[in-house]
Amino acid sequence: MTYDDPTPAELVGAATGSAFEITFDGRPLTALPGQSVAAALWSAGILAWRTTRVGGRPRGAFCGIGQCHDCLATVNGRPNRRACLVTAHPGDAITTQEGHGHAGLDT
Repeated sequence: MTYDDPTPAELVGAATGSAFEITFDGRPLTALPGQSVAAALWSAGILAWRTTRVGGRPRGAFCGIGQCHDCLATVNGRPNRRACLVTAHPGDAITTQEGHGHAGLDT
C-alpha cells in the first residue's frame, strides 16, 4: 500500500537549502533559508535580544506573530524590527536593542 499524502514540508512549500551565517552582537550564528530572525536566534539558544525602556529587563519573542512587539531587534542597523516577522538573510547583523532603539541615531 502506498500513500500519496504530501509531507508537512511539501504542504507549506518549504525548500531545503544550505545553512548560512548571520551575526548576533558580533557572534556568528547559523540560519536556514526561510527562517525568521527570531527562529534563528532561538535555534542558537538566544532567548532575549531586547531590553525594556524602563528597567532594562530582557525580552525576546512572546507571541511569535508580530502582535506584541516584544521581539524588537536591530537588524542591519535598523531598530524596532519585529524579529518574528523578519526573514534572516546571509550576512545579516542582528544586535541587541536597548530601550526604544534610537540611541546613537541621528534621526
